[in-house]
Amino acid sequence: MAGNLRARDIMTGGVQCVGAHQSLEDAAQMMRDLKVGALPICGDNNKLTGMITDRDIVIKCCAEGIDPATVQAGSMQSKIHWIDADADAGEVLRTMEQHRIKRLPVIDVKGGHQLVGMITEANLAKNLSDTQVAEFANRVYASA
Repeated sequence: MAGNLRARDIMTGGVQCVGAHQSLEDAAQMMRDLKVGALPICGDNNKLTGMITDRDIVIKCCAEGIDPATVQAGSMQSKIHWIDADADAGEVLRTMEQHRIKRLPVIDVKGGHQLVGMITEANLAKNLSDTQVAEFANRVYASA
């Protein structure tokens, strides 16, 4: 790892949330417009409450014959893992590897516990060594 990288150094900022009361159709349109495969879900207080992926919408809604315009994004949220913006890159890797996740929301704990960014596999590839990225991929994608 280059220097003492922190989560805030690795992340992509300016992340947009889908509101917990917005529909899955709204979430899908946001994903399309933002060219992303996942969105954080924020509650009425604009705080992170979950994550939703394009796969969640397809598997848990569309494939079940449910109209995505009738389902609130907040009803689909699953357990959320996040990292403090001041956490070091090693902790970022450990968290993503331990939970076998490809996207990690970044929260500024000192700044009012606000969502400030997202760390993805692309962010890791840009900021970590080839060896670290290969080890990450092996740990996250290898079958148990």
